[in-house]
Amino acid sequence: MPTKQYASAGGVVIDDGRMLLLNRPQRREVRLPKGHIDPGETAEQTALRETAEESGYADLEILEDLGSQVVKFNFQGDDFIRTERYFLMRLVSPRVIARNRKDEAQFIPIWLPLAEAVQRLTFEAEQQFARRAIAAYERRCHNPTGFASSA
Repeated sequence: MPTKQYASAGGVVIDDGRMLLLNRPQRREVRLPKGHIDPGETAEQTALRETAEESGYADLEILEDLGSQVVKFNFQGDDFIRTERYFLMRLVSPRVIARNRKDEAQFIPIWLPLAEAVQRLTFEAEQQFARRAIAAYERRCHNPTGFASSA
């Protein structure tokens, strides 16, 4: 069977020294929010949409492009090559929106201190993006006009 290829985008949301992660108990995973880039959609649009859909947090702002990487994996017997792109985001407000039943059943949003968040992520590729996001966040915190908390 041929290898399936696709692109995805997601967000690393940091607010007040905490990172938003998604606990997926059925798969025993802790992940960053992300999903497939739909036709006609930019990576930025996908990252904002997917983060809102999976976490419920909709008032988000992209602060920085964290880059992309290619991940190869096997899922249920199929081989995949996925290009993942992540963006550092912040909460503009803590307002949440209703999630669809599938996302609500599948993803439990959790906020963890930054150092703990990196360790809790299941996959090394996402840990790398989390580390990049923390470095960007810390640079912005040392620049008084570069980062603001929603709280």
